[in-house]
Amino acid sequence: MDTQNPSAPTRAQSRIAGKNHPHRETPAGGLIHDNARHTTRFTVIGNHLAQHPELSALAIGLAVYIQSLPTGARTDIKTLAARFPEGSTRIAAALRELEAHGYLRRERRRTPNGRIVTRTISCNQPGRHQDHPAPPRKKRPQSPRKPLPAVPQPAYPAPTLLQTATDLLADLRRHDDPRLLLSQHDTAHLAPGVAAWLERDVTPTAVRHALTTDLPPGPLCRPAALLAHRLTTQLPPPPPFRAPAPPPPVRHPFQTCEGCDRAFRSPLPGRCRDCRIHDPVPAA
Repeated sequence: MDTQNPSAPTRAQSRIAGKNHPHRETPAGGLIHDNARHTTRFTVIGNHLAQHPELSALAIGLAVYIQSLPTGARTDIKTLAARFPEGSTRIAAALRELEAHGYLRRERRRTPNGRIVTRTISCNQPGRHQDHPAPPRKKRPQSPRKPLPAVPQPAYPAPTLLQTATDLLADLRRHDDPRLLLSQHDTAHLAPGVAAWLERDVTPTAVRHALTTDLPPGPLCRPAALLAHRLTTQLPPPPPFRAPAPPPPVRHPFQTCEGCDRAFRSPLPGRCRDCRIHDPVPAA
């Protein structure tokens, strides 16, 4: 029992792949690694980047360099061109390669002081989005819409007059300018202003011409406000006062004189004027 075996190992040997595997031989040629484990100042790079089949050597090198930088470091083309001997044109092309394959993303953000800055995001595993979502933007409270400007009012808003004004406004977009599309509320607000024009002896054609001539180019943000402004500022004066024409003379029917049988005009039968002068009828 106390006999020792001099060929037995004193302790179990570790079996590290590539070093003391019993069935692996050292290759006669090709690459041989002489590695040491890093404990400080190292960056883990995936083989999908280091052995990428489509990226250029410059793009792979830039990706490795960018992934080794701390957060907040400058990675613009000017800074990288000052760091490496390659010119800005080649570096810009390599950065575009990395963007096309998902290793870089560029985003424009607004800082709290209002400046627009470009932020570069380095992805060590393309397709795996781990960036924090942007905080939701606060919705600005919508201010109430300004009311339409006041329009002139007719002295006698007859229903027929208001209907004529409404029809005129509804036809503006069909016959004059398609931008003059008015809602029902806008039409009801503008109709009294058009009626005030019509009440002043302005023809519908003249009203339409005043509302649609020399409109500003491009889309109209609020056509009803523009029409209300024109109805107010271009309102013509009232027509001049005209005395009423005298009534036409009354033409009485013909009567036959009872004295001389002549015809004369009179509201009632009897004798003509000559007979009454030359042969007056004595009073009874």
